[in-house]
Parts: sequence; C-alpha cells; structure tokens
Amino acid sequence: MSRVCTVCGKGQTSGNNVSHSKRRTRRTFKANVQKVSYVEGGKTVTGYVCARCLKSVERA
Repeated sequence: MSRVCTVCGKGQTSGNNVSHSKRRTRRTFKANVQKVSYVEGGKTVTGYVCARCLKSVERA
C-alpha cells in the first residue's frame, strides 16, 4: 500500500529517534491513510485518504 493521500498528497516524512542519552538515529513518520470511497467531480472514487481529509471530503 502506497501511504500517500490521494486528496492532499500527504505522505511519509522523516525525523529522528532520540534515546535517553540523546543519541539520534533516523526514522520515518507514516501518514495515517485509510482506504475510502468519496465523491470527486460528481464521480465516486476509491482511494487512500488521510485522517485530516476524511473530515473535509464528501463521502460516498
């Protein structure tokens, strides 16, 4: 599953794990995307939508 929102394009970002001793190692933050069907341009479309866009998109 490609973890990219089909509405806004939000995807994976990167950052650091920080241990108790403040050592930093790279990690990824994945977008919270769900597979839903929604209305876009008068048609019903199935795609992956992030949690923030779920509130604003008209669901089918």
